Order: sequence, then C-alpha cells, then structure tokens
Amino acid sequence: MDEVRQIVANIQKREIKPIYFLMGEEPYYIDKISEFISENILAEEEKGFNQMTLYGRDTSVDEIVSNAKRFPMMADYQVLVVKEAQDLSRSIENLADYAENPMPTTVLVVCYKYKKIDKRKKLYKAVSKSGVIFESKTLYENQVGDWISKTLKSRGYAVSPKASQMLVEFLGTDLGKIDNELNKLQLICEKGTTITPEIIEENIGISKDFNNFELRKAIGLRDTQKAHRIVNYFAQNPKDNPIVVTISLLFGYFSQLLQYHGLPDKSKASVSKQLKISPYFVSDYVVAARNYSMKKASRAISLLQEADVKSKGVGAGNISQGDLLKELLVKIMN
Repeated sequence: MDEVRQIVANIQKREIKPIYFLMGEEPYYIDKISEFISENILAEEEKGFNQMTLYGRDTSVDEIVSNAKRFPMMADYQVLVVKEAQDLSRSIENLADYAENPMPTTVLVVCYKYKKIDKRKKLYKAVSKSGVIFESKTLYENQVGDWISKTLKSRGYAVSPKASQMLVEFLGTDLGKIDNELNKLQLICEKGTTITPEIIEENIGISKDFNNFELRKAIGLRDTQKAHRIVNYFAQNPKDNPIVVTISLLFGYFSQLLQYHGLPDKSKASVSKQLKISPYFVSDYVVAARNYSMKKASRAISLLQEADVKSKGVGAGNISQGDLLKELLVKIMN
C-alpha cells in the first residue's frame, strides 16, 4: 500500500514516468493505479485525442509500440493503457526495445494481471531503468483484516476487530470484492462511524452470531451448546455456509493451535507475530490451547482431513453435508 501511495504522490507532483508496468496476482491495485493514471494525467479536454485503451487479446506488441511512438496533440502527454496484457505473455518480452528508449511524451500503462515477467530478462531490466514496475501481491488472510482497518481509516471510518474478521471469513482475500462491500457501507454510514458486527449483519447479510468465526471461537472455548447451535444453522443454510469453507478454516485454526503449543515465547506480541493474527484474538488462542493439547489438536486435524474427503463424496454414503458437519463437531469436541 505504501508503494501505491508513492506512485500516486509522484504523479500528483507531475513526476511522471513513460512506462508503468503493473503486474502480479492481486488485480485490485493494478486496476486502481491504472484508473488513477487514466483520470489524472490529462485534462478532460485532452483525452479525446490523447488517451487510448488497448486489450491484450485484441492487439500485439507491435501495435502497442506503434501507438506509443505517436506524439500527443495539443497536450504534454498521451496516455496509452494496455489492459489484460497477460494475454500477450508469449510476446511481451518484445516490448523491451521500446522500454529501453521510450517516448518521453507517452505514458504507457501495462496491466499484466495474475502473472509476473521474468526479472532476469531484458524487459524487466529496461522498465526498471526507464519507468516503474509495480508487483501487486496477494495478501495473506491474516493481513486482510489490517488492510480493511487501514482502508476504512483513510476514508474516515473505524471497524471493530470482530466485524473485520467477519468480512474476511465471508469474502476471503479478494480485495476488489471487499472494497465493493466497504463502499456500500460508506453509503449507509456517516463518516466517523465504527463498523460493528451489527452493521455488517444488517447491511451485508453476514450473521454476527452464526458464522465460521463464532464457530471457531465456540469450539476453542469448548462451548458445546453454542457450537451445536451454529452447526445446526449451517445445516439449515448450506448454500450460505458451504462445508468446504468451514473445514478449511477449522483446519487452519487447529494448525495454528499446534504452532502455538510449539512456541517458546508465548507473550501476546510473539504469538501475534508468529501466528499472524491480531493481538486482539491472542487470548482466544491461549484458552483454546488449554482445552486442546497438542495431541488433541493433531487428532482434530486428522478428523478434518477425513471430513474433507467425505465432503467431496468419497466414502460418505448418503450422509448430508449438514450431518457430516455435526458428526465432525461431536468427534472434535469429545
């Protein structure tokens, strides 16, 4: 995020580079930087003759270079955006000669999503010298909560740790999808609002009481009654609560518990860093570790692996996914 801010700040100061090569697994920032350049380099009246968008599947490197070598008309720059440039992966290296001597009056933006170019080759080295290479990396699940908090803070909002975790567990690590939901909340909530689980439940439709986060917590606390209530809710609403997601999250949880047991330093700061969780949730892991020894956590992981195979139809017979989840819960908590 700091690198994105720096790129934006430099453009705002009119420190503009002739090439912006945006690549990587996370498309969110590639889209955001590309949109910012498209909206801010040229004045509206200059865009008609001096701004062009090409698409990788419909163009070639030769065509890109040909357009990039044009001079702007009645403007300081022309902006050429190449979207879905990953479709040119077999020939993208041919852009290296242009990158070594780019037109100073052209701003070429290459959106190379879900892939990276080879850092050892000529194109990467040429763009590094003449322009900007930005690699958009996928955030790990434990990093997304912090991203949500920082994003909302920059927009004048706050978010509770539980609300943030609910969003992560429901939406995953897709920043574009998360940002869409945050934008919806901003339309509803006044600036200065703290986004709470209640707001999430009311406006996004994620139950604050019946979700994987609460199930995981109930299992860790050995709150059998609450855990069974949540699993029964999941069984009644299987489309909104797919068993494969629940099993995956519980597998990660018990794997973290195993890791916790092996930590020599169990201070809050150390646990937060090593398990890659918010300090806010460390106390839950401390209690869960008391309830599940290393042996019990290992057994839970084995049970989850068995359930995962059964959930995919192997050796499950006619058992429903809801009943499979109930059976799994009983085995883990016994």
